[in-house]
Amino acid sequence: MADSDSTASANPAEPTHPASHPAERPVYVIGGGPGGLATAYALRAQGLRAVVLERSDRVGESWRRHYERLHLHTTRRLSALPGLAMPRKFGRWVARDDVVRYLEKYAEHHELEIVTGVEVSRVERTADGTGWLLHATGGRELTGAAVVVATGYNHTPRVPDWPGRDAYTGEFLHAGDYRNAKPFAGRDVLVVGVGNTGAEIAVDLVEGGASRVRLSVRTVPHITRRSTAGWAAQQTGILVRRLPVPLVDRLAVPLAKLSVPDLSAQGLPRPDTGLYSRVRQGAIPVQDVGLIDAVRKGSVEVVAAVEGFEDGKVSLADGSLLSPDAVIAATGYTRALEDLVGHLDVLAADGNPVVNGARTPRNAPGLYFTGFVTPISGTFRELAIDAGKIAKAIAKDPTRQASRLPA
Repeated sequence: MADSDSTASANPAEPTHPASHPAERPVYVIGGGPGGLATAYALRAQGLRAVVLERSDRVGESWRRHYERLHLHTTRRLSALPGLAMPRKFGRWVARDDVVRYLEKYAEHHELEIVTGVEVSRVERTADGTGWLLHATGGRELTGAAVVVATGYNHTPRVPDWPGRDAYTGEFLHAGDYRNAKPFAGRDVLVVGVGNTGAEIAVDLVEGGASRVRLSVRTVPHITRRSTAGWAAQQTGILVRRLPVPLVDRLAVPLAKLSVPDLSAQGLPRPDTGLYSRVRQGAIPVQDVGLIDAVRKGSVEVVAAVEGFEDGKVSLADGSLLSPDAVIAATGYTRALEDLVGHLDVLAADGNPVVNGARTPRNAPGLYFTGFVTPISGTFRELAIDAGKIAKAIAKDPTRQASRLPA
């Protein structure tokens, strides 16, 4: 695996020109996370030259920034990328640091062509319409036969524009900047947002010695056991993914009542909307890694949604005011694709690509996106499947004429 210094004289790291011959153009993959690496491998397996462009100085950078206690909520066996199994020693639920080790090994094992320290700012069609022109750091202009955008679902932290936040005198940070509970020991902490990240951070704070932990909830989530009697929730997700949404919604109700206690008295009633309907809207169920017990015991207190800040205090939707020592906003991320491809009319109103995987926009043939959905069957698994489909689509496209690897 090459870094930006050692590849300074390599073709992808040097400025190129749109007039390069189509048959000499590689497929550029933007992003060195699991989706980008899997796609690069799949393209190589099709005999095509794939160049991964990673803005940081190493692969898997977003995973390195996650909080320390994070584990995959999907099983090791069903989370491997194509061409390399995850080691058994990683255990069933793979830890953050082991995910990073795996991504490093994956790039090395498959000898992927990776250029680090290169950020692509804009993608546009070449003047002759036969390929794609990438504008990147250092004035680089790279011409590719096709482009795969794999910059990730969790790209840029999103913080609501809460009124009065500037006057809050306590510590405020986004969940993307949270690493562990040590700085919050003995402190009163409010976690805002009850997705998987917010739920797990709340539990981490309790176990790490925070004096009080409150969890602000706007929309009550579906909560599922990560595993029941050895059966992983991911396996159920795989089985039902292709079923009609209303049917899965109905099936989920009795299963939830059997496996998850009623937490209405603690402020978490059962949702009144279907589980799979929520998934299709981008809201993955919360996988329980301690939240249920913490809420039942009262060590995590559920409070109303945050509406803003008043006189240095946090104002909730029920009219109450809180004075926590710290606020951690687990309020999600944006895809931040507007500058990169927004001018190509390939984004929906919510900022997500209009297509994902092997489909390419009608008005932008040869431009692909991977990793911009939240599947119920597991993100790594779907990234692996999409990688193969994207590579086959590009290989079969007679208009791409991508550079091929030596026989």
